[in-house]
Amino acid sequence: MDRGIDFLKSQINNAVMQHQTFLKALQDHEHQAEDPRFRDLCSRHIPAMREHQRMLEDYQSELGAESGTAKKAVGAAMGMARDLADAARESDFLRLVGDIVMARQSEDTFKTFREAGKMLNNERLRQIGDMGERGHDAYVHEANRLVQQMFVEHVQGVEEPARRTATTQPSASR
Repeated sequence: MDRGIDFLKSQINNAVMQHQTFLKALQDHEHQAEDPRFRDLCSRHIPAMREHQRMLEDYQSELGAESGTAKKAVGAAMGMARDLADAARESDFLRLVGDIVMARQSEDTFKTFREAGKMLNNERLRQIGDMGERGHDAYVHEANRLVQQMFVEHVQGVEEPARRTATTQPSASR
């Protein structure tokens, strides 16, 4: 495993690819979504996510950590895999769930950068981490509310049969 500046460069490269995949998903879903609330969610958060991507790429450049063609190929493959997964999902609900997972992954990465920046006295890393973490936290908060609403809307009308099934099933403790 790399150490020192090489480790930092590799982690920034990974964050750039990971976040680019999330940003691309938001951009795609802004156009694919049937639910206007989902389209609006994507539209409102894309500018901030573009800014986070720009900050990551600028820092990557400052470090001289530009990902080479192999890394770009891996990133493209990840994007294609996400596109195939999206095609299989074919529902706004499942696309949004996938976006939340990617956003949380990026949020965790940014939190790590923020805290590491504090410990290492690296103000640039701390600032990138702080801004990214706050932006992703805001997205996840709104996306969670929407996915909960969508869940309830999809389940409405089956509450009574579901309750009856739950109460008539044998108990596991017998």
